[in-house]
Amino acid sequence: QVQLVESGGGLVQPGGSLRLSCAVSGSGSSIYLMGWYRQALGKQRELVARMTSGGSTSYADSVTGRFTISRDNAKNTVSLQMNSLKPEDTAVYYCNVRPRILSNQEYWGQGTQVTVSS
Repeated sequence: QVQLVESGGGLVQPGGSLRLSCAVSGSGSSIYLMGWYRQALGKQRELVARMTSGGSTSYADSVTGRFTISRDNAKNTVSLQMNSLKPEDTAVYYCNVRPRILSNQEYWGQGTQVTVSS
């Protein structure tokens, strides 16, 4: 059973920083794709950032230059460093993994709330 446990959300003022972390268990080694999505109230879930096991990354245009994704392949963890946060970054952030490149099977975390407000 693949499980994802997220941590690190909370309330931060505009311009501040937060770091989200996600620990994955039950997936075996060498997870192909690990990433973060977010869903703001009344909006569709959107990709924030993702990273392959080989180190290739992709970011949403809205977070490029402010957010950085990283992963520890040995520990099956993925993190999202969020700097220069804006009120429009407020959302529930979800960890997502796709363990195998030849399978579309993916798994989601329970979500962690990030609120950017003064």
